[in-house]
Amino acid sequence: MKPNDYVMIYWTAGSIDEARQVARQLVQEKLVACANIIPWIESIFSWNNTIDTQQETKVIFKTKKELFEKAKALLVSQAKYEVPEVLMVPILAGNEEYFDWVDESTQ
Repeated sequence: MKPNDYVMIYWTAGSIDEARQVARQLVQEKLVACANIIPWIESIFSWNNTIDTQQETKVIFKTKKELFEKAKALLVSQAKYEVPEVLMVPILAGNEEYFDWVDESTQ
């Protein structure tokens, strides 16, 4: 596989517990190789014509591009948010041994 066959998925959870639960499920189902959980971020956004500020948890998953749709479907179904953030970010280059590990750790 080439580096651009791998992606990162950015997802924002409403809490650390939600992030851990969903991340474990994605790893267990081999849809992602790993999840990096950033336990506390502060988001400022517009929702229902109001500027809101909320503490959230950011998760960055590493996986293969071919698994994105399955991972996205699980994230959307498990997310507490009405409109969850699920973004696919391409990986342009990286460590070949790391990509080998991603292959071994996913479907």
